[in-house]
Amino acid sequence: MRLLNLFRERGTQFSKLLIRLCLISLLSLSLSFGWWGMSPATANIDDDRLDGNIFVVYAGNGSLVPAKLSLKGSLDRKMPTVLVYYLDDSRDCKQFAIVVSRIQEFYGRAANILPISVDSIPVQDAYTKDEPGYYYQDIIPQTVILDGAGNKVFDGKGQVEYEAVDDVLREVFDLLPRSESVELRRRTVNEFNDELVDS
Repeated sequence: MRLLNLFRERGTQFSKLLIRLCLISLLSLSLSFGWWGMSPATANIDDDRLDGNIFVVYAGNGSLVPAKLSLKGSLDRKMPTVLVYYLDDSRDCKQFAIVVSRIQEFYGRAANILPISVDSIPVQDAYTKDEPGYYYQDIIPQTVILDGAGNKVFDGKGQVEYEAVDDVLREVFDLLPRSESVELRRRTVNEFNDELVDS
């Protein structure tokens, strides 16, 4: 009987010790993962805070940055180019990222869509036509379209409508005007993106 009581006492002590170790482990894990005091990750399209790459976060399009071809490479190939000057911490640029993604959707195979962070433009006295600083006019977003010969055919300052860019690109590629082609309407995909689809 004494032996049985001894095992019960030891078993109870062992159980209490095991429970303490589990609680300490759980507390250590929760503190190491920061479960308390952790703020939720948020991205807001309506502020000038840096949330990451605007094309990934707000347009759902990580293929825009980095560009596949430089401005010089585009001009050497005589390829029409759409330069989009932006900053990742600009409310206007965040909202415009969706338009840039739409431009790439329709013209990305025929034209070089070249998003340029203005922070990456080197400061110098003068630029050549094959440098992004040549076309930049100290405003963001800014959209510049160059035709295949390298001539500037559009310079939109601020948030420009997709349709304004589309009209110019239709002329560059000798496509039918929008009024004579199949009408496209928008279908909402999520909070930030939408697609153009046949009516």
